Amino acid sequence: IREALGGQLTSANGDVYELEILERDSQSNPNKAAELAGDLILNDEVHLVVPASTTDTILPVMEQAELYEAPCISSGAPWQAVIMPRGGGEYDWTYHFFWGLDEALNTFVGLWDGLETNKKVGMLFPQNIDGDTWGNEDYGLPRPTRDAGYEVTIPGYFQPRTNDFSAQIAAFKDAGCDIIGGITYPDDLKTFVTQCNQKGYKPKAVTVAAALLFPGGVEAMGPLGNGMSSEVWWTPAFPFESSITGQDSRALADQWEADQGRQWTQPLGYSHALLEVAIDILQRSADPLDREANRQAMAATDRMTVCGPVKFGGVHKNICTMPIFGGQWVTGEKWPYDLKIVDNSVNQLFEPEQKIVPIAW
Repeated sequence: IREALGGQLTSANGDVYELEILERDSQSNPNKAAELAGDLILNDEVHLVVPASTTDTILPVMEQAELYEAPCISSGAPWQAVIMPRGGGEYDWTYHFFWGLDEALNTFVGLWDGLETNKKVGMLFPQNIDGDTWGNEDYGLPRPTRDAGYEVTIPGYFQPRTNDFSAQIAAFKDAGCDIIGGITYPDDLKTFVTQCNQKGYKPKAVTVAAALLFPGGVEAMGPLGNGMSSEVWWTPAFPFESSITGQDSRALADQWEADQGRQWTQPLGYSHALLEVAIDILQRSADPLDREANRQAMAATDRMTVCGPVKFGGVHKNICTMPIFGGQWVTGEKWPYDLKIVDNSVNQLFEPEQKIVPIAW
């Protein structure tokens, strides 16, 4: 993006400004994120703050931005996670675009509706904040699953990094669960799926959040990674183009793979889209050197990005909900596994690439 812009930005009034992008690493630490944000706002006197990826980074930066009245545009965490902990009200300086937890949950159900099953779902949740959120009976995964006519089995939550899922697997087998859903991390999913295979428990679908975000988590399961399913943030199949480089999603992914020698990842699209929106805000601002002018431009955003259209309002003044799809990891050509979009029940912006199939085991 620096290369594409040549270090300059032309504003709405035709003035040309030197553009500087300052990068800081939160180290995934909320306290560090807050400290860095405060320093950028108060000492570096930035005109726009742009936190990305995970609640631990975004939420504390938002709080600093609201406190010190600096415009802040963010993405990369379910919107409820960065709005509700602050009281759920409306804010002046902090705007966010991403999908919501409710949409992710409905995507899981959409995936399962694509299979012939006995409509019995076993749910797997860790004993931590993510497990408590996804497993919540009021707003977590159990509710939309039951509403869709599925029978739900929830054995005891597991301790992260456990080496024994015997109790959970036994409960799922006894209940005859054709489907497993929930949230896990890569190491735990690998252990769970390996033990399912060893014990002869072979559900038709294993659909979990978090563990299947990156290709490495799927590759770590070896042959058992084939057929795993999850929600999808972004893939090269998205039919949108960058407003900065003109690349479509496939070209962006291809460039990443050529430059990095690694497979594309879902956060790549959102990292790019976030800077698209940031640049768009500054270009439309009446005065890019004035935070209030930038705040007004941020609130009025209406920008197509590689992740889809960004325009705030609707579910919440400070939020734009983004497309989310259901995906399945299948044996790849260039890489060990490819993530294919197999369900568009929540967003019909484009057709699935293929149909979901039962896990082969």
